[in-house]
Amino acid sequence: MFSDFKPVLMILLRFLLIYLVLLGLYQLYLNYFIGQGLDPVSKWVGGQSNSVQNFLGYESQMVDQPERETSWFYVEGAYRSRMVEGCNAISIMILFLAFIFAFYNGAKTFVFGLAGLVFLHIINVLRIAGLNLLIVEYPKYTKIGHDYFFPAIIYGSVVILWLVWIKFFAKKPSQNA
Repeated sequence: MFSDFKPVLMILLRFLLIYLVLLGLYQLYLNYFIGQGLDPVSKWVGGQSNSVQNFLGYESQMVDQPERETSWFYVEGAYRSRMVEGCNAISIMILFLAFIFAFYNGAKTFVFGLAGLVFLHIINVLRIAGLNLLIVEYPKYTKIGHDYFFPAIIYGSVVILWLVWIKFFAKKPSQNA
């Protein structure tokens, strides 16, 4: 009976192992910056979102608040939102990588993983900028945008990438039955 479930259990075990290792490494990275303000990756993502906002004609800047480990988006003359570590989407990217590496298929796993990370990063930068612009233009929709609409975009992107990976790139099970 165990042999029937062995492939599924192995994929699940690989997923959990990869996820926990990557999450542990990310936590070590975050621990290094405790007490120093927002970590460099989060600042980098926030800065890119800020640049998108400026490109779209919304005067924007980021204002660091190191003692609270955050940076504020100052958009169109007012503080609109703040960037915290969770906004950088690294945890979501770790989840994405753990899934595709659970279905490891040689070098194309690394290529798809890298392409997926770039795609998710771009989506995330646009997500943050979009949320800030929503706050400026339609403040009454801030909660629904922050809590539902924009998370659906980033998580939906991960699910789409997973589906593409499984459908087109992951190893196909043996057709010999």
